[in-house]
Amino acid sequence: MPASTPKRPRIAVLADSDTRWKWGALTADRIAPGPSMETGARESAQVGPALDGFLLRGRATPTPRQLREVGVRADSLREVTAVEFLRTMAEESYDVLVLALVGGGVQAMLHGLGRVWEHRTTRPVVVTGYVGVVYEKLADGLLLRHGADLVLANSRQDAERFRAVYEGVGADASSVTEVALPFLGGAPYAGGHDAPAQQGRRPYTVVFAAQPSVPESRKDRTYLLNRLVQHARRHPEREVLLKLRSRPGEHTTHIEELPYQKLVQRLDPPANFRLVYGNMGEVLDRTDLLVTVSSTAALESLHRRIPTVVLTDLGVRESLGNHHFVGSGCLASWDQLDAGHLPEPDAEWVARQGVVADGSYDSAFDAARTRIAKLLDRPGGLPPLTPYYTPVTAPGYLPGILARHHLGPDGTPLPGAPAADKEPGPVRQIVRRAARGAYRHGVQRVAPVIRRMGEL
Repeated sequence: MPASTPKRPRIAVLADSDTRWKWGALTADRIAPGPSMETGARESAQVGPALDGFLLRGRATPTPRQLREVGVRADSLREVTAVEFLRTMAEESYDVLVLALVGGGVQAMLHGLGRVWEHRTTRPVVVTGYVGVVYEKLADGLLLRHGADLVLANSRQDAERFRAVYEGVGADASSVTEVALPFLGGAPYAGGHDAPAQQGRRPYTVVFAAQPSVPESRKDRTYLLNRLVQHARRHPEREVLLKLRSRPGEHTTHIEELPYQKLVQRLDPPANFRLVYGNMGEVLDRTDLLVTVSSTAALESLHRRIPTVVLTDLGVRESLGNHHFVGSGCLASWDQLDAGHLPEPDAEWVARQGVVADGSYDSAFDAARTRIAKLLDRPGGLPPLTPYYTPVTAPGYLPGILARHHLGPDGTPLPGAPAADKEPGPVRQIVRRAARGAYRHGVQRVAPVIRRMGEL
């Protein structure tokens, strides 16, 4: 008699941007109860968890191109309003729900879910966390995520900081669970530029990982672009790539007012300088030197043991996020790079950041999987969600957060809240595209002009 096929766990992921969808979907695969999946191993509907994706409608809702670039597939994927998502969660049964949202979105969903599940005897295990490095708004972001069953910390250092914040305000810190970044992987670097390619040898490749909002000013972004182009001119034997997150008009987790694509049009870069898009892991496959200001790509690169540089040209500042890399051994300037300097990463610092370049990455999510399995087997089901912020603890803060998602102070949808029971018609799709286009035009064209006028 053939062995019975184990039931596939059902997991829902709600995300509000391309990077958060990537984090949420890959996290779902890695924390699913039962055997873990390798990144990108979703080759058939019978492998791993049954994954339903929901994209929260907003300014950063991913475009089809961005979704293809992320390279994560789901059993279903659709765009929803907050109210529509809550309605779905009231009607459907899932084992795990991953909230891959900005802090305010997580808090709103926790209260909304608490409302729609108040009469249910069972509910999913609710999981949330951060896409990458946490270098700003630590207390604010953490307290907005409090109330989830698991708050994932991407490193030992983050886990310690998260618990300290929760305990410091008298909130339960047991939800904090140490994992690692879910998108780490790929073959370790072994001087790949010396390996023969199909058409001769692959040139030494330098990749600058750009960020949508760091740095912000035209002056600083132009400076970095000029230094990258100058490096390409100094080293014609190298391939110099500017890795971009999005095309003009698209949004990611952060708003980009001055896309590098537009700034580079004023320059005359050499033939060995190129703009590239695509999955970061695929770009790292051919990278010999990764340069960035503070991108999470630096951690991906360090995980593979690729030489990695965090730039100090604009200072080491909290506003740039590169202060997070103090102690990493990776800080250097373009002048030092042009002179041939390559930093040596500090092994202890790397180990504390969840990079796990020591080969222990496969077990990094074991604690989360074990905890989820125990919660799913809890006698009598799970208790109600209990966020730290309530109308009693934060009466001047919480209502505004909930209202932005069309929820009342008790988590109930407000009258007139947008919802959708069917796919939008052609006219509605045109209006929506026009509205997004107007918003993006305002961000990328009008806002910078107003800012410059204010500086006169």
